Amino acid sequence: MRSTCTIKPPPNPIPHALASPWRATILHFLRDYPGLATNLPALTDAAHGVGFINWLPDGDQVMRRIPLLLRYNGEIAPSLSLEALRVAVGASTYVVRASNANGAQAFGAHTGLDSIKVGPVTIPTDAEGQVWVRFRPYDPAEAVPAWEILSGDADMAAIEGAIVLIGASAPGLMDLRATPLNASIPGVEVHRQLLEQVVTGNYLTRPDYAPGLELIAALVAISILALCAPRFRPSINAVIGLALVAALWGAGFFVFAQGGYLFDPVFPTLAALVFGASATTYFYQRTEHQRAGIRQAFSQYVSPDVVRQLTAHPERLKLGGEVRDLTILTCDIRNFSAIAERMSAEELTAFINSFLTPLSDIIIESGGTIDKYMGDAILAFWNAPLDQADHAQRACNAALAIIARVSDLNLVWRKEAETAGRSFEDVRIGVGVNSGECCVGNLGSERRFDYSAIGDAVNIASRLEGLTKAYGLALLVSADTSQRVSNVAFLEAGLVRLKGRTGATRVYTALFDDAPVDHGAFLEAFQQGRFDEAHTMLTQLEASAAPSLHPLYHHYRARLDAAQAAPPASWDGVYDPDHK
Repeated sequence: MRSTCTIKPPPNPIPHALASPWRATILHFLRDYPGLATNLPALTDAAHGVGFINWLPDGDQVMRRIPLLLRYNGEIAPSLSLEALRVAVGASTYVVRASNANGAQAFGAHTGLDSIKVGPVTIPTDAEGQVWVRFRPYDPAEAVPAWEILSGDADMAAIEGAIVLIGASAPGLMDLRATPLNASIPGVEVHRQLLEQVVTGNYLTRPDYAPGLELIAALVAISILALCAPRFRPSINAVIGLALVAALWGAGFFVFAQGGYLFDPVFPTLAALVFGASATTYFYQRTEHQRAGIRQAFSQYVSPDVVRQLTAHPERLKLGGEVRDLTILTCDIRNFSAIAERMSAEELTAFINSFLTPLSDIIIESGGTIDKYMGDAILAFWNAPLDQADHAQRACNAALAIIARVSDLNLVWRKEAETAGRSFEDVRIGVGVNSGECCVGNLGSERRFDYSAIGDAVNIASRLEGLTKAYGLALLVSADTSQRVSNVAFLEAGLVRLKGRTGATRVYTALFDDAPVDHGAFLEAFQQGRFDEAHTMLTQLEASAAPSLHPLYHHYRARLDAAQAAPPASWDGVYDPDHK
């Protein structure tokens, strides 16, 4: 709803005759001044109208709006520009129109003055009765020097019929003002450009619906950012945000240049920036939460160094599976059933924890990844999720450390068993190590998955671990692994035909003592079927070899005795286990 108020200016500086019931409402919208400096009485008495010359700069002391009406001592005062226009058009009153003068709400967020009509001229204003001035660059040549008028040298025809404003331009007179286009212009020039704008009708207009439109623009920008934020990378979202800001400012400039409308792009821009910063903070926190999840999950299976690298470079972790060259280690307790039957459930749980914990520490410290625990068994691999050029070396070093650690643990467990008053049998383990291509990644179902490795190389490592019992050794390593390791001495354990494979696999064990001199010759004679020769060399090896190799030679003694007792039709010296 809109209302009007007619003001009749009397021949004094403070008009007070109001022909409208909305006088109090109009006064409420205007800026208030507590004091007044009047003209000399002679000038006031001779004038057809008197107006104020106050200026209300913005916070940066730049003039962008000029008040046409102000409030003083409960009365309404017109500006110099407004009074000059009234006198020029021969009007006797001002008609002030206000939006929502009765307290109702319009589309815009602000209520207040809407326009001031002087004779046939209607001047759009803001809510406080101020006019947005469409400033142009100041040209001193457009002013007529006062001395030319006084001396009679001025071209009077050029100013005949015009509104003439007289003011000072000298810097010492302290009447210089800053505008958006000029750092310093005479104060009278501000009034001249305002009157020029009124006469030409080339207004800058800020409609009362502008704040609402700016709010809608802000909501649209926020909605676009909200839709794009979870779908695109941060770099793309940054480009989208910059494009939105450019569009807001471009639209604001377009309506300003083409129609003289003032729509402020600052609020939508700030709203978009605040939302963008909030969204960035949210996604950063979510990323950090995901990284924390990765750290928490992988810290149970891999070394802290690997976890730090994964969180710093998550792109190195390919989810869903990838083919990589791995070295796999499997470890199992040989006599677990005999040990378990002597313990209660609580004691067995504590024993398993005391067994798996130090072994897991060794694997993780060597840079390995624990695939899974299977009762008393453990499966681990190297070279995933991060590249490790020496993965075979790391796995073999871990295997030897595990064997040594179990030997030390047996002393602890024996002492604990003696304290508990039960018998104890030393824990014997078997470790199998193999290298080859596997599929590694997050494998499983959509509901549950594990970071795991699958492939024939994993199966071979498991078979080798099972064969340690038959060979009487703590460690068996495939030929593929032994060829990649330089700091461990290996001894060939023989040829074996693994279940599910037609070809023979050559297996090795770590050599903890000096290599037996005739070991290679014995294997050659055994595999070629020269049983008598092999029998003689085996007897010598059993007498001279280190105790750690005695179980291996006992294995060959049994096979050799069986072959001599019942010579086979064909012989290749390959061991064919009857179980996996």
